[in-house]
Amino acid sequence: MPQNLISVGLSDADYAEIDAALATLEHHFTTLLDLSADARRTLTKMGDKSEAFCRQALIALDQNRQVLPPGLDLIEAQHDLLHFDRLRARGARLHVLQGKVDDTVTALGSDVMTASLEGYALLKVLGQGSGLEALRQGMASRFARRSSKPAEVAPEAQPGKSAAA
Repeated sequence: MPQNLISVGLSDADYAEIDAALATLEHHFTTLLDLSADARRTLTKMGDKSEAFCRQALIALDQNRQVLPPGLDLIEAQHDLLHFDRLRARGARLHVLQGKVDDTVTALGSDVMTASLEGYALLKVLGQGSGLEALRQGMASRFARRSSKPAEVAPEAQPGKSAAA
């Protein structure tokens, strides 16, 4: 049965604008971090419950600057919180867009795969004797079955065993 989940109507000019917008984002985001999995795992994280605590702590510290030790940079922490809020809002928007891109790419791939399978089935039936057999056979490698059993090793080839045993 034919499938057409989506038909994207973006023009070459649209893709050029999207590429320019992405280049602008990449340019402005050059200072953002790309943490390794290990670095990400070892960081102290501010979760949803901790966020209120952190905001209250920064307010209390700002109101009581006389108790701040010299090593605690309150201005930097306030700056970090400001950018945390700003980037998180943009990240949420990007996340929604990324989800739409992922879903659309999945739907497009499904449309292409469905049409290809239908076309292949037609080639199998109608292609015999019409000069399309070689093309169909080349496409058949996609469906070649592989044995799920590992190849058995001959007794003489097994390590630690002699052929005379």
